[in-house]
Amino acid sequence: MSSCNYAKSNQQVLVSNDCGMEWSKIAAGDAVPKGTMNPCYMKVVIPNFPMQGDSRFITNLKDRVRASVHIDYDYSIIDPLAFIRQAKYLGKANANADSNEALSPTAFEGAENMVIDKRIRDVSKALFLTEDIVELDQAEIENSLLTQANKALEPLGVHLNFITLTFDLDEQTRQAIDISTAMKIYESRNLTEVGKQVMIQRAGATKITVENQAPPALPSKEEE
Repeated sequence: MSSCNYAKSNQQVLVSNDCGMEWSKIAAGDAVPKGTMNPCYMKVVIPNFPMQGDSRFITNLKDRVRASVHIDYDYSIIDPLAFIRQAKYLGKANANADSNEALSPTAFEGAENMVIDKRIRDVSKALFLTEDIVELDQAEIENSLLTQANKALEPLGVHLNFITLTFDLDEQTRQAIDISTAMKIYESRNLTEVGKQVMIQRAGATKITVENQAPPALPSKEEE
C-alpha cells in the first residue's frame, strides 16, 4: 500500500486539478490527494510561518529631498488562496506532486518583488512626500507605513508583522540637517545671530583629511 501525505500545521497546502485555474486548500491533518493520473494536477506547499524580505529604492521626501531607502520586513501569508492568484508560478504541474516538503523561503523572492515590494514602494513614496527629513519621527513613520502597507497587502493574502526603515542620505543633506537642528537650538536660547555666525565660519572652514599610509617595504638582502 502506498503511503499518504498529510498537510502539516506549519504548511499551507494548495492543490489544483485544472492547471492552476482554481485552487483549494487542504486543511492541516487532512490527506493530500495524489495527482499521478491528472496531467493538469498542481500542488504548492507554502510555509505557515513568518518569512523575511527587504526592499531598496530611491524616493523623494518633502521639499524634493532625495534619499535611498532600505526597508527590512517580516511577513506572513495569511490567505494562501488569495496569495497564489498573485504568484501562480509557485505551483508547477505534477512537479513533486506527492512531496511533503514546503517550498524554501528563497522560492518566494520573486513573489516578494512582484507582490510585496511593489505595494510597499507605492505606499512609501506617497507617504514620504509629506515627511520633513529634519522633523521626521522614525518610529511614527514606521508605524504609519506598516498600517498603510497592510491595507494594501492583506487583500492579497499577505500581512506584514513589522518593518524597519533606514534612510541613506548624501553628505550635503546630512550637513543641512545638522545645521537646521543646530539653528533651532540657537533660536531657543535667543542666540540666532550667534548661530548664523557659527554656521558661516563652519561652512568656510577647511576640511582636513588625514590618511595613514604604510611606509614602503625595504628591499631584502637577496634583492640587493
